[in-house]
Amino acid sequence: MLTYAIRRLVLSVPTLLFISFVIFMLLQLAPGDPMAQVPLTVPPEVKQKMREALGVGEPALVQYWKWLVQVFWTEPKIFIDWLTRDTWLLGWLPDTHLYQGELRVISWQTRSPVMDIVLQRIPQTLWVVGLSYVVGVLIALPIGIYSAYRQYSVFDQAGTFITMVGFSIPPFFTGPLLIVIFSVYLGWFPSIYDTTHVVHDWESFKFQLMQMIMPVMVLALQTTAQLSRYMRASMLDNLNQDYVRTARAKGLSEAVVVMIHVLRNSMIPVITVIALGVPAIFGGAIITENVFKVNGIGQLLITALFANDLPMVMTLTFIFAVLIVVFNLIADILYGLLDPRIRYD
Repeated sequence: MLTYAIRRLVLSVPTLLFISFVIFMLLQLAPGDPMAQVPLTVPPEVKQKMREALGVGEPALVQYWKWLVQVFWTEPKIFIDWLTRDTWLLGWLPDTHLYQGELRVISWQTRSPVMDIVLQRIPQTLWVVGLSYVVGVLIALPIGIYSAYRQYSVFDQAGTFITMVGFSIPPFFTGPLLIVIFSVYLGWFPSIYDTTHVVHDWESFKFQLMQMIMPVMVLALQTTAQLSRYMRASMLDNLNQDYVRTARAKGLSEAVVVMIHVLRNSMIPVITVIALGVPAIFGGAIITENVFKVNGIGQLLITALFANDLPMVMTLTFIFAVLIVVFNLIADILYGLLDPRIRYD
């Protein structure tokens, strides 16, 4: 398994390089001028110097090479310096001072390093999107298991109806609907997510939970609807297998048969959906973050697209590509842990 994981990690490097090259060239073909928002009173020679500072006037391949150096060489050095300087895990080590002022990936819109902005937005996205995915998975798996075990029961019919509703109603409708019901009419939850809120006591923690409930509900509904159907179909497929009848004939209890033997084999295809759903939920949260004004990565991507901020768009799409490759690897490794018949080495 270790050899397989290392081999996959090595092969992922050229894959990510190819993806980054395709993304970069596609964005180069897109219309947009980083100087479009500069006031008209700025002289042309000043604009030209600004273009050169942003690397716009150079050939596309030169810009791509500089972007690779900045992302894979400069930014890791800054990250290592931060680990040895500000974190409790490695803060006891001497400062590395690897970063010597090299040029970083600069946002055309804010004129500040892209990775600094992304790191500022990640906690907000993890609070809402990450928690919603965990909640969705924890709700979907038991619903799918029990719906398959009690096929065509009242619970199964109700679960099928709820999942169809979750599939049919998009987030841009569910979000405003929840705002109208729970914020406008009932006044239970705030309609706008306060990204400046800091948790420091019990009251601030309760407010944080209150403002997270509605965006988490919107995203968790979609996750639950998708995963519960996959879980139900996979469980139904395994409940009719010969090994289940053999396990029951041996005298094993129904709980052991369903929760150990059937569930373990049923989780193999579901693991793929869960693993690949992690980068998908980050991308799908763009609408929800804009509805509830969550100052996260999704809203950052939308803002960068409207502002023609190509370095920001390039970096964010590449981060999504990295998430897809990484979680594909995690899914393949989990296959071997769940199914002893699968061997990679």
